[in-house]
Amino acid sequence: MFNKDTATSTDNVAAGLVAKTGFSESAKAGGVFKVECVGADGVVKWTDEMHNLVVNEGLQDMNTQFFKGATYTAAWYLGLVTGPGSSTTYAAADTLLTHGGWTEFTNYAGSRKAVTFGTATTADPSVISNSAAPSQFSITGAGGTVAGAFLCSVASGTAGILFSEADFQSPGDRVVVSGDTLNVTYTFSLDAA
Repeated sequence: MFNKDTATSTDNVAAGLVAKTGFSESAKAGGVFKVECVGADGVVKWTDEMHNLVVNEGLQDMNTQFFKGATYTAAWYLGLVTGPGSSTTYAAADTLLTHGGWTEFTNYAGSRKAVTFGTATTADPSVISNSAAPSQFSITGAGGTVAGAFLCSVASGTAGILFSEADFQSPGDRVVVSGDTLNVTYTFSLDAA
């Protein structure tokens, strides 16, 4: 009897390529207010740093001016916030005309304070600030309670752009008296996230 063994082998090779067909990039932006209260005697009473909320119209204005604006001239002003008490609230839909969660604090000399920004850094994140020349508020009258700060495009009134707003951190609202000076710095960072 005769046996015959037969073996068959097959090789299969499959290859695939997964390719990214597009690029995706996003940007992350944020700002920080720093407030320093100096008494009439020149002694620092307190300091506070607070992260801001860039409101919807601020985001829209930034996009419009950068990508579409033809004759844009920057003019920015810092303002102070008061109450209503411990229930001060901020919302993305806030504007200079309508901001139901807070009112403007005005017991200081003059109008809102102009902001002089330095040159933005070239690093990632790119940072711009008025730290070389903080905006100064000389408190007058009966003083009052300050709850936070905001950045806008007009020295007075409600016709401009509200860019951002922020609330003091713990312990919250601060009492200021006539003779105090508030030095306010705003730092804004833009990061390719």
